[in-house]
Amino acid sequence: MIDFNRYKEILDTLTRNKTRSFLTGFGVFWGIFMLVSLLGGGKGLRELLSATFKGFANNSGMFFAMNTTKPYEGLKKGRSWSMSYKDLERVRQQVPEVEMVTPMISRWGSTAVYEDKKASCVFKGLEQSFQGIEAPDIYYGRYLNDIDNLQKRKVCIIGKQVYKTLFPKGGNPCGKDIRVGPVFFKVVGVDYNPGKFNINGRAQESVVVPINVMRDAFAMGDTIHLLCFTVHKGYKVSDVTPKIRTVVARAHHVDPTDERALPAFNMESMFNMMDNLFNGVDFLAWLVGIGTLLAGAIGVSNIMMVTVKERTTEIGIRRAIGATPRNILTQIIAESITLISVAGMSGIVFTVMILQLAEMASTTDGVVNTHYQISFTTAVGAVLFLCVLGVLAGLAPALRAMNIKPVDAMRDE
Repeated sequence: MIDFNRYKEILDTLTRNKTRSFLTGFGVFWGIFMLVSLLGGGKGLRELLSATFKGFANNSGMFFAMNTTKPYEGLKKGRSWSMSYKDLERVRQQVPEVEMVTPMISRWGSTAVYEDKKASCVFKGLEQSFQGIEAPDIYYGRYLNDIDNLQKRKVCIIGKQVYKTLFPKGGNPCGKDIRVGPVFFKVVGVDYNPGKFNINGRAQESVVVPINVMRDAFAMGDTIHLLCFTVHKGYKVSDVTPKIRTVVARAHHVDPTDERALPAFNMESMFNMMDNLFNGVDFLAWLVGIGTLLAGAIGVSNIMMVTVKERTTEIGIRRAIGATPRNILTQIIAESITLISVAGMSGIVFTVMILQLAEMASTTDGVVNTHYQISFTTAVGAVLFLCVLGVLAGLAPALRAMNIKPVDAMRDE
């Protein structure tokens, strides 16, 4: 059965020391606000930056050709060169650690036209296998397939930004024809991939067509601009990169040690760097938040010490009329837990409201772009931690109150 008189007595005691209780409670309130807001902000920042790489495989890498910086086999440095379609087969045959390899060709500064609407875009030629490098988020229609490439179908996938510019009224654009340069392409899909990472142009700003169609329509020959690959499970991209560079470089009479002539971009290292960064952010958030909470708990303990000293006579009288040490211990600890819990729960509610406002501010087209709210488990953990702090903060004052003897209390009076 709940002893309401006990809780009324606790609240009356805290009310008599309004200023002290407020200042101490504010310390706990601020501590929980710091902890929860830092955790929620760190989660939102992680999600925001992760969206930059959304869709990219974390076991992928890519190569692109630049001017040579070292002489090799009698050829001078500074020579320009380009990768070819044959390099794909060379990598497949000579580097068994590679799971998949796929090409990309692109044209910057292109314009997509539909009726009287125009949209600046990056024009890309890809194979179906490129989905293994950057997964599309198909909103309408479908992605490219192998038959599109084999039969050289003039079809395309348009990015979200291109779609909204060419079709401002919305609706399914599949089956409609758009023009890029002198060539018309039938829209078969809309890619809503929100990734902001720029690999020869962002997905939102791209018009993607079968690579064989682009090679023929724009006379691009055997050249490829990017050689993209993924590695088998158990292998690291950083370990496979030198092998691929050697295979491709030797085929084009480029020094295999000339990393500037054939630079590599390692998505695996980018993901690892992000994970390490946000693990550090989470650790810092917990460190600062718990430190602030501990400071608040120390304040509660000091307030309770002062309260016990002021109530020496009261406690002595209670002992004289039969109160046991356990009654005194329970009373002081309950007061400490109540003060910390009320302040802490108020801090959690206030912070959750602030994080909810932050989520609402990041909403676009009715979709929340970034989630700042903490998990239910984190909230429960914070409450349990507050209760433990309440017990620890009230323990020393409670032990002091237990040792007060009735005779000493009367003498102080």
